Amino acid sequence: MQNKMSHRKAVMLMICAATLWSIAGVFTRHLEVARDFEVTFWRSFFAAVFIAGVMARQYKWAFIPRLKLLGKIGFLSGCMWATMYSCFMIALTMTTVANTSIMESLSPLFTALLAWLVLHQRIPARTWWAIAAACIGMGWMFFGSISEVDERGMIGMFIAFGIPLAASANVIILKKGGHAVDLVPAVFLGGTISALMMLPFAWPFQASLHDIGILAILGFFQLGLPCMLMVRASNSLTAPEIALLSLLEVLLAPIWAWLGAGEVPATASIYGGIVVLVALVFNELTAMRSNDA
Repeated sequence: MQNKMSHRKAVMLMICAATLWSIAGVFTRHLEVARDFEVTFWRSFFAAVFIAGVMARQYKWAFIPRLKLLGKIGFLSGCMWATMYSCFMIALTMTTVANTSIMESLSPLFTALLAWLVLHQRIPARTWWAIAAACIGMGWMFFGSISEVDERGMIGMFIAFGIPLAASANVIILKKGGHAVDLVPAVFLGGTISALMMLPFAWPFQASLHDIGILAILGFFQLGLPCMLMVRASNSLTAPEIALLSLLEVLLAPIWAWLGAGEVPATASIYGGIVVLVALVFNELTAMRSNDA
């Protein structure tokens, strides 16, 4: 069971999580030979190793019993994490960082709808307006870059569509079951499932030590750590708020890829990203003033 933290602290944790998530693209662009399924395998494997280490230190001999306590809710959450891990990295090796991010940006809309239907959660008007503005910004990014996408890129974007579907479902799971069950072990389960799913397709391994080092960094600090932060923050934020704050990843990822790997985003991606940022800032400032979150 999670102890509820202050709203401001939860927001800061989500900002940290989204910022760490956003470094995946720029690091991936510096891989030497590892591709597609092998990239996904190693990142998921190292994420599982990192979380296992944290859990072993925190729970000691209660590590295995904690996994058993997850139940159906934890297993479903683990499956959603695995889907996100796999779809994200496969898509990232087939299309641009910006295009992958565009598909991710659908998550707030799906999350808000699920929160309304499943949790019967009242969604503040400010959040609906923020979601609408973010969708406009993402639409601007999408239609501004779609003409530059080839067949492989389109397949990558189709695979990336699985990310917002799984992400929105996972947020609802966290909100529904996170109060009673510690769902950090579900992050470990997600990494394990993803690695096992990718193993047959990744074998035989071709990654160099250079690549494995990069993927270890991604597994530890771009995946394992921020996903744990999200689980911790989820108890103090509404479902749409979690999804909206996660959009910081969408905004930052193309910037890092541009600065660190020379992957120049389309002009539409830049202007669309500004719209998304304004929507996020507006939503959070309004929440702090009204204290309705």
